[in-house]
Amino acid sequence: MSSVLTETSIREDVQAGADEVIALRRYFHQYPEASLKEYETIRRIKEELDKLGVPYESVGETGAIGTITGQKGPGKTILLRADIDALELEDAKEKPYKSKNPGLHHACGHDGHTAALLGAAKILKKQAAHFSGTVKLAFQQAEEIGAGARQFVKGGFVENTDQVFGLHLDSSVPVGSIVSVPGARNASCDIFKINVQGKSAHVAQPDKGVDALLAAAAITVELQSIVGREISPLDNAVVAVGVLNAGTRYNIVANHAELEGTVRTFSHDTRQFVLEAVERVAKHVAESHRASITFENYDAAAPLINAEEPAARAARVAADIVGAERVITSQPKSLGADDFADFLAEAPGVYARVGTRNLDDPDTWYGHHHEQFDIDERGLAYATELHVRYALDYLGTN
Repeated sequence: MSSVLTETSIREDVQAGADEVIALRRYFHQYPEASLKEYETIRRIKEELDKLGVPYESVGETGAIGTITGQKGPGKTILLRADIDALELEDAKEKPYKSKNPGLHHACGHDGHTAALLGAAKILKKQAAHFSGTVKLAFQQAEEIGAGARQFVKGGFVENTDQVFGLHLDSSVPVGSIVSVPGARNASCDIFKINVQGKSAHVAQPDKGVDALLAAAAITVELQSIVGREISPLDNAVVAVGVLNAGTRYNIVANHAELEGTVRTFSHDTRQFVLEAVERVAKHVAESHRASITFENYDAAAPLINAEEPAARAARVAADIVGAERVITSQPKSLGADDFADFLAEAPGVYARVGTRNLDDPDTWYGHHHEQFDIDERGLAYATELHVRYALDYLGTN
């Protein structure tokens, strides 16, 4: 082995392993599993880590974190993350690697994320003599329901980590392009439920009851005033109610109603303010209708905020891979959430995006979470190389 690690040697390693990474992606694509049920997926991941001689620990029932220790001594620690879960969605495309699990589909690219990180693990393990410090490999379950990253955080697996790095394949970005943008990139996601308690009566005697349905309808309308009148027009926030259930019969005043909705914001402060406002408005509107409420919230993801220095590093590393003209450093934010934000809340880092759209192949144009979703698999090599180069650049190499 050469005593000096070069860009050429990394590229050669990536190219040498490209077919293996594609084969892994196709395997995971054929056997997708839902969030928190990724039993066979994590079994295969552990099998691959065993082949590489990479030690790992289980995280929850279906996650794992591997460790590669640089042979040049102690140093910084970086965590690389791949999410591994699939979606409850039919795979409608006709490809040799079509899903064999009915009603399940890797329609968000997590199969590619997993394969690319395994490919990067192989190279980093091979090149361990050239760096100091530690690379952690987080194979994370349950991103789609916001229940995976928190298991790594609560389990202490992100402690003493100096920086975190993740990437997402992106069917809206041409293959051969890489996105690295500083600042808020993805919104937080909170899922709230408001239970409205009233009192039954005959609709011919509404004064004898407390109409929970009417109170719930008023709450739904009034919640829209939060964004319109309590949030700066220069800020971004969403308060939306998607479910309202109430009543049992046309001639009975409803004694109970339930609202389900979501809050999306791009800052921690705005998120806290809006959630408190939702509960406050619901409580006071209900009281004005003589009803009462209980409020509960599920914290699915924090806002995803890329730190300035890591985003600049990722852009610089990406330019070495694809050329500066194919690095995108400005892009609209997304109100979709990703729980990689939970890692970023523990350590500075960046979440990049790697293009998988082939401009000549419409099969790669479908959006994520679409039943026809597919990728140009050339994007996997770029994802693999970005993981490797970013980690080595951060840790420092000889």
